[in-house]
Amino acid sequence: MKHLLAWVGLSMFCSVAVAGPQISVGVVYDYLQGDKSTYMKRVFNGGTTTAFVKVSVLEIIYNDDGSYQEVPVENQAGVIARDGLMASPARLIVPANGVQGTRLLFMGDRSKERYFRLRFVPVVPEAEDEFAVSAEEREEYKQERMAAGVKVLAGYGTVFFVRPKDTRFETVIDNTGSRYSLRNNGNSVVVIDEFKDCSVQKTNDCEPTLKHHVMAGKTFSIDKQPGREYRFTLIEGDQQKEIEIKG
Repeated sequence: MKHLLAWVGLSMFCSVAVAGPQISVGVVYDYLQGDKSTYMKRVFNGGTTTAFVKVSVLEIIYNDDGSYQEVPVENQAGVIARDGLMASPARLIVPANGVQGTRLLFMGDRSKERYFRLRFVPVVPEAEDEFAVSAEEREEYKQERMAAGVKVLAGYGTVFFVRPKDTRFETVIDNTGSRYSLRNNGNSVVVIDEFKDCSVQKTNDCEPTLKHHVMAGKTFSIDKQPGREYRFTLIEGDQQKEIEIKG
């Protein structure tokens, strides 16, 4: 498949121990619609102790050759980003079996689509981390971790899409006998969800189910194979369409 963007937005920064905080951030991909400027992202803690979570924001900037770089958005020290995505608060205290949310606020240019990576990292609170806890509470938390045998904490990364203010979808299909192509001629990402490549005759003969993001100006394509069928849900903003292709 050529010109295909398939982001793996979930990343484990370290392994999970048997006790302590265990956070979950829900879905890996989130989308800010063109008529919205804020979005609530919730963090769940299914562990046995309080989770102190740092939230960081990086903008994903693509180069002409298709490579990209991730640039930190400087809004974590109380400085409001004038052109980018801000997480407020950027420090979360999530109780065991509880949930807390951070509000994602976008400010700045929305003439084209923009992309951000969010990182949610549990930490042991230190004085410089700006968590609203006392020195005694920090020390008590450290002692609890030691007693519980917690040596490592698990963090997660997600991808956040900020659609243009004037979002336009224009998906062009070219379906021939041997090839299927889907070109995104709009100005915002379209999603190929639950993509399945299966044998027509053999039950359970399927490739792993995938999720693809096709950015503006890019093309998703399949070289059809005899005896195979391909199914997926095409998502354009709030609109969904079931697609079935025979090899």
